[in-house]
Formats: sequence, C-alpha cells, structure tokens
Amino acid sequence: MSNVNGKRFLKPGKYLMMGNVAMAEGALSSGLKFFGGYPITPSTEVIEHLAKRLPEVGGCCMQMEDELASINAVMGASLVGAKAMTATSGPGLSLMTETISMAANIEIPFVFCDVQRCGPGTGFVTVPHHNDIGLTRFAGNGEFEVIAFAPMSCQELFDLTITAFNYAETYRCPIFILSDAYLGHIHEVVNIPPKEEILKRVIDRTIPKDTKGAKFTYEDIKTHKLTIPKPYIVGTEFCPPLIIHLPHNQDGILMPEENSLRFMKIMIDKIRDNIDKISLTEEYKLDDAEIIIISYGLPVRASYRAVDLARKKGIKVGIFRLITVWPFPKEKVKQVVAGAKAIIVPEMNYTGVIAEQVERVTDLNIPVIKVPKVATLHHPDDILKAIEEVAK
Repeated sequence: MSNVNGKRFLKPGKYLMMGNVAMAEGALSSGLKFFGGYPITPSTEVIEHLAKRLPEVGGCCMQMEDELASINAVMGASLVGAKAMTATSGPGLSLMTETISMAANIEIPFVFCDVQRCGPGTGFVTVPHHNDIGLTRFAGNGEFEVIAFAPMSCQELFDLTITAFNYAETYRCPIFILSDAYLGHIHEVVNIPPKEEILKRVIDRTIPKDTKGAKFTYEDIKTHKLTIPKPYIVGTEFCPPLIIHLPHNQDGILMPEENSLRFMKIMIDKIRDNIDKISLTEEYKLDDAEIIIISYGLPVRASYRAVDLARKKGIKVGIFRLITVWPFPKEKVKQVVAGAKAIIVPEMNYTGVIAEQVERVTDLNIPVIKVPKVATLHHPDDILKAIEEVAK
C-alpha cells in the first residue's frame, strides 16, 4: 500500500508536460481515486493518461459508454467516499448538465475539467473557443452556484486543479477547470513540489470524528437545520437514510415545500457569502493605470506583452486578471475600474461573456471595449491597438 501511495506523487523537479497531463497529475496529487469519462477531442489525453496512472495509485479509471454514464459514475464514486472527476469538451458538457444540477442539489464534491473547443455544435474540434463560459455558469436546471477556474499555463493547470479539489471538499458545488484546445495541448515546464509541500495544501475526504455513531432520524426535519452538510459517504454511519435531490436539511432529510426558498438561499449564499475567499485574482501595473484590461485564461498572456509595449509609449494601462471566473467578483471589479478612462476585455469568444458582467457593474460613462477572438489566439498587437485607440 505504501508503494501505491508513493506513486501518487511525481518526484519533485521540473517536467516538460502537456497541459492535459499537467491537469491530470494535479488531480492525482489532490488524491483523485476515480475518473469516469468518454474520449472527446481535445480532452482525450486526460483519460489516456489517467488510464495508466490511476491503477498505479490504487484508483480506478473507467471509460464509460457515453458522457451521461460518465458523470453519473463520478457522482456515485464521490458518494462512496472517493475523490472523483471527469473531463470532456463542450458537446459532452451539454449532455452532462442534468446530472450536474442533481449533484449540485445533493452537494456532492467532484471536479469537472472542460477542455473547450470551437462551437456551437461540433465546430472545429482542435481549436480553442471560450464558448462554454456561460454554459458552466448555468450548467443545469434550477438555481445553484458553481466555481470555475481559468488557468493560463500548464503550471496553473497543475496547481489550480489541487485548489479545485479543495474547493469541492469545502463548498460542495460543481467545480470547473476551464481549459481549452490550445492550453490542453501545449507543452510547458511544470515545477512539481515535494510531496510534503503538496500534502500541506490538500484537503482530504474524511469522516468528522464528531459524527461517529450519529443516528439520522426523521425527527431532524422538525428543526430545519440548514448548514453546509458534510459529504455523505455511503456504507458508513455518516449517511442519511435517504439521499434525495429535493430541498433537505443538513442531514439529507426531506423538508416541507414551504421551506424551499430557505433551502435555495443556503445553497446559493454558501458561495456568495464566501466570494472574497473563493475569488482568486491578480493585478499587474494597476497602481496608476487609467486604462484597465480585465481578462482570464490564455488572453492574459498576450495582455501582459501589450501592457509592457503600451507602457513604453507612456500609456498608463494595467491588468486585472480573473483566475476565478465564477462566481464573478463584482465588488472587486467595481473597486478596480472606478474612475478608469476605459476598460478593455479580450476574450476568446465573440459575444464577450465576461465583458457583459463587467458592463453590468461599471459606470455607464466608462466605455467597455471588447476584443474578440474565435479559434485563434490574441496577438499582443490586437490588444495594443485597442489600448492606443482609447488613449488618444
């Protein structure tokens, strides 16, 4: 067993890794024990890598017959106590939304990697298009919150996957890693920390000591206790007599219909009340910036270069980067853009999903300029051009 656990971690050092592989290794370092998936370009390398690596660490990788079976298998694995995840692309995500909303209701911890490709429909399957941003925000029927990360490098695919699993254990809502066809396939140097450092960062799935011997009774329905429930583990004493995706109290006991609003409030506010903890952002040269770039994912990389070029020309511009895309950090954005001359939002989609969120929280007299790209990357000159036009 010790040898199996030892293989969970790579030897510390620098590795040249494909993005999809870096994400998979981040999941293994987090304690991943079950992967259920179906091959789909451009995410296929994830299941290929885990098909080899998960058995080495005492885990299980299952190629299911389709995406519906994949997400249901992941939900079942999590219910019996395993850290679980799946990976797919846009068409597969579309098929999984029904089960995602059910998992959100039951508050089952799991992680979902969406390696986005061009759409709608089949699209061009080997090129990027951040067109699933809106779909992940509303990934199913009903009201519930999600957490979505937008890495911009292979290193972050490794690191943010660990964060994603920790958030799954903490907040128990759907957790998305938003990769894409380019990021999933590029090869970059990834620094793997020592095992001891990784373990300090990882939140394990455990049965709390204070629940040992607990008895779940329908008398609990009279108290209507509503807190974030601990994850159920089927086959232990820490499991209610009925796991039901209807309004329920913290022990999984069905609640009366009149308490549905209260149930929804707790489900949603557990994320909104913790947005300052959940929302990860970065700032670059914002101290004196008059023009603000707000971006996420791969476009941030071109934005850095564009800002450096603009600064050499005396233009005061900086970047506010969204690492956590959902929930959208509206209060942080309001503070950053207050008094700005203009806001530029480069996105790898045409409609500007995040630009619309920025517009929603920005004063009407501040222009929000979209710089769209589909199926190709931004060049720094694309963003520099937008900077120079508003700086005139």
